[in-house]
Amino acid sequence: MFRAGAARQLRALSGLGASVPRNSHFSSKLCTLSQATRPLAIGKPMTLALARHVSQLTPMDKINKEAESKLGAQKLEAHPDIVSSTSSTHALFSEVGTEEKQDDGDMMAGVKGDLKTIKDTFKLDDVPREAYMLGMAGVLPYLGTSLSTVYCAWELTHAHNTGSGFLMSEHTAEAALHVLEPLQVGYGAVIISFLGAIHWGLEFAGYGGTHGYKRYAIGVWTPAVAWPTIFMPVEYALITQFVAFNFLYYTDSRASKRGWAPSWYAVYRFVLTFIVGASIVISLIGRGQIADRINKLPGPADRVRALRDAQAHERADEDAAKRIKVLGDKKKKDDEDEDEEDEE
Repeated sequence: MFRAGAARQLRALSGLGASVPRNSHFSSKLCTLSQATRPLAIGKPMTLALARHVSQLTPMDKINKEAESKLGAQKLEAHPDIVSSTSSTHALFSEVGTEEKQDDGDMMAGVKGDLKTIKDTFKLDDVPREAYMLGMAGVLPYLGTSLSTVYCAWELTHAHNTGSGFLMSEHTAEAALHVLEPLQVGYGAVIISFLGAIHWGLEFAGYGGTHGYKRYAIGVWTPAVAWPTIFMPVEYALITQFVAFNFLYYTDSRASKRGWAPSWYAVYRFVLTFIVGASIVISLIGRGQIADRINKLPGPADRVRALRDAQAHERADEDAAKRIKVLGDKKKKDDEDEDEEDEE
């Protein structure tokens, strides 16, 4: 096949006016063509244009001596302001040796930008003033109970290490801690239910259109999740409410993007959820430090269990009283029968 292809290429070249000797050896990859001064690879496919280009000699470009002399006569200008010992090096974030002087990058620029973003977020300029003030006031009880929990935990630890408390005794701190537990859990359950009820109000007002069960469902599952936390131990209740607050924020954010709520509502809910979530974490950390030093108050489940036990004891006492009464009546009747027999 190789020789047949080479023969076809040679015949094509001969048609262009190139004479090819008959006794050429096709075993070689190169074939010397007549009237040509450079070898031609005939083993590879060639087009007619390539063959015509190879058969012709390309003349060497002439040197423009006039232009070369002009360039040689020019004098290089010195620029000491942009040329230095390091002008040939490339910096990581900028180019050294440029005409414009570049300042060194501020290493804290990223941190400052993040702080500015956080500051702008917490400003909440688009939020109505009434909603802003009441919303911030609404998180104060949650934040207050969390900080009070941490302080009571510190008092308990201080009293345990030193033998006496700082501002209150160990028993007083423990009693105050048990008062704070239902306050924080109960208030959290109320807030979760309230946030779900907002979507019912938006549906009643027809904000963003009417969406029916999709929007009503948000106001249904929130109290369904919040209410059982009242019956849980305080640690499990706080964790459950933390998850509920974050999932509710996600729901509110999606509603704001869909147009079911005002555009500022997503950022507003983010700020409030951030404060509430931080308060829950603070409470959990404070309680985790004293988990082995306090006696847990009986919860609703414990009260139900105690009531069941009390009812069982009452039934047992009633059964014993009934047996005693039955035995007493029987004995009295037997005595009466004996007296009658003696009289006869």
